[in-house]
Order: sequence, then C-alpha cells, then structure tokens
Amino acid sequence: MPGRRSPLHDAHADLGARFTDFGGWEMPLSYPTGILAEHLACRQGAVVFDVSHLGTVRVEGRDAHAALQETLTNDLGRIAVGGTQYSHLLAEADASVVDDMILWWIDDERIDVMPNASNTARVRAAIGGDDVTDERVVLAVQGPRARAVLTAVSPDAAGVARLHVARFDFAGAPCLAAGTGYTGEDGVECAVAPEVAGRFFAALLAAGCVPAGLGARDTLRCEAGLPLHGHELGPGITPLQAGLGWVVAWSKPCFAGREALLAERAHGPHRLLRGLLGTGRRPLRAGMGLVVVADVGPGEPSQDPAGGTGAAAGDVVTSGTFSPVLGRGIGLGFLPPGTPDGAQVRAGAPAGAVHDGPGGQRSERVVEATVVRPPFHRLARPGPT
Repeated sequence: MPGRRSPLHDAHADLGARFTDFGGWEMPLSYPTGILAEHLACRQGAVVFDVSHLGTVRVEGRDAHAALQETLTNDLGRIAVGGTQYSHLLAEADASVVDDMILWWIDDERIDVMPNASNTARVRAAIGGDDVTDERVVLAVQGPRARAVLTAVSPDAAGVARLHVARFDFAGAPCLAAGTGYTGEDGVECAVAPEVAGRFFAALLAAGCVPAGLGARDTLRCEAGLPLHGHELGPGITPLQAGLGWVVAWSKPCFAGREALLAERAHGPHRLLRGLLGTGRRPLRAGMGLVVVADVGPGEPSQDPAGGTGAAAGDVVTSGTFSPVLGRGIGLGFLPPGTPDGAQVRAGAPAGAVHDGPGGQRSERVVEATVVRPPFHRLARPGPT
C-alpha cells in the first residue's frame, strides 16, 4: 500500500471504506453502499469526498501573482482576490499538459495552487512556493443539497459563491471554503485544519452527507465530461486537443509552452476530445480503439475488423464508464477534427492490436456509440435504465 494517508483514514476505515492507491495515497475507493449508490446520492442529494491527496502549493509574497501569470496558461486578470481559476501548466517543447489545477486567490500576497496528487512536486518546481499539502484536509461537499447540508455545519462555508474562495472558522481553527468541485454539481470544497478535520467530517455526516469515495468521483466527473490528468490530459495532449482552448489567455506575452501551442493553433490540432454515448449498458473502456462508421459499398470490405472504415493511431477512448443517470455506457475519446456530432463510432481493440482470440473468436467485444457533446448527465434520458 502507498505510504501516505489522509488524517481521516481511520474514520473512513470505521465506515467500512475500501481503499485504493491514488497518486501515492491510500484513499477511499467506495463505502459499503457501493459506487452506484454514492454516485446517485451526489446527483440527488449531498455527498462528501475526502480529496486530501490533491496537492496544495502555496505561493506567497508580492511576486506571487507575477510568478503564476508568467508560467500558467490562464489570465489571473480575469479574476480578482477571492476568486478561483482553472489553469494549465504546459511543457515547453510540445505544449502538452504537465498538469491542470485550480488556483485559490486568498489575498493580495497568497495564492494556493491545487495540482493533481502525483504532480505536486513538478508544479512546485515550475511555480515556486511551498508544499503545504500536509497542513490541511480537503473535504468536497457536492450535490444539489450540498450547501443546505453544509449550512448546518458552517453557514460561512456554505455561503461562499461559486468559483470564489473565502475564509471561515470551525471549532476555533482557520479554514478555507471554495465554490468548486469535480462532479458537475454545485458544491463547496473545504480546506480544514487537520486538528479539527475529524469533527468537521463527523458533523457533515450527522447533517446528512453521504460519504463517497474516489470511484464515484471518477464516474461523476466522466458523466460530467470533465478531463482527468493521465487520461484526457498529459504527455502528448495539448489544451487544444482536449477542447480546452478557453483555458489559454492567448494575449498574454508569455506562459510555458506558448510558442508550441501557437504553432499548433496555426495548423490546427490533429485530433479532438469528444463525448461518446453508448447504444447500450456496456461501458466503453480507456484504451479501446475508435473507428468512425461509414457506409461501405457492395463488395467493398471494411478496412477495420470491427466493421468501420479504419482508425488513425490516435483515435482512442481515454475514459469510459456506465452512466447511472442515463443507464448507458459513456466515454470520452479522441477523434479526427472533422467528426460531426451524431457520428456513429465503434470502440474495440486499438488499431494494430490482435482482434481474434482462440478459435477465431473476437477477444474484445465491440461497443457502438454516438458522438455527443457532454455533459452526459444533462442529456435527455435516451432509454430505460
């Protein structure tokens, strides 16, 4: 098991949590109710996730704003003190996304940057600052009833505006609340002092929050069409390919990877991230190859064993799951730029992989899907669950 644990590890264990390794941390995957129930509790009520594995790099001083402005893609001039912002750190050579992160602009001389768990060290190396991950516990209260439930624990935390950050006290300890999340629902992420985190967590449960693990957090973010580093973002994937050009302030004179990204913009990305709505309950899975289905004339064999017209090497499913809201398999994946909404695709073994198993049987079943625009959970229900 990994060496790092949340200060609330024992509390999760007492609740019957199953744990998983996530970015070098041993974190709850699910509780006895299961991922499906936790997912639906977030869509219908309020849940609490322990996301303390996420990093916090604190950048302080009069130069904090300038250091981030010159390194990250987004423009801090679009927000002000008390605001939050989503941004990217890019590789200089090819503009691929080293990490995506949320910035909490606390005051004139302090900005807390929240990178992914496994990328905290490399983000700190790029932007400076101090790794203060161990100085707080982060609890994400999410769902349509999140603020109502949180009000019973801390009205000040519950009152933070969406995409803003504010200070609050709990049991005499200074804490932070941000109107952010990763589920597609309204919610508040609370950075709580470790010495009071257990009481804060217990108070949330007593107020009606359902504990949820990282399994449900992943199905929720996929259903919301949100990218995950290592899947939709990472080496070889730029913001333009991921459909996140809005994260880039093109008018800024400098940020890491700017020249490479401008070059890609000039000739256009060779692939784009799209939403994939399955025709049935079978989920798409990361790593499946994608083929856009086209009509094949009489006597003309398909170029692809799955029955499509052939796939480029980069046409692949990056994330996939079963959508509890739609009752269908869903996924995210890269396709050629001209692929229209409504196009039919087949997902199966990646291009160049062996398709046939022993006795000539197909080794991986094909999943048919339609290209759609996420978020999936906002789509009209297309069929029964």
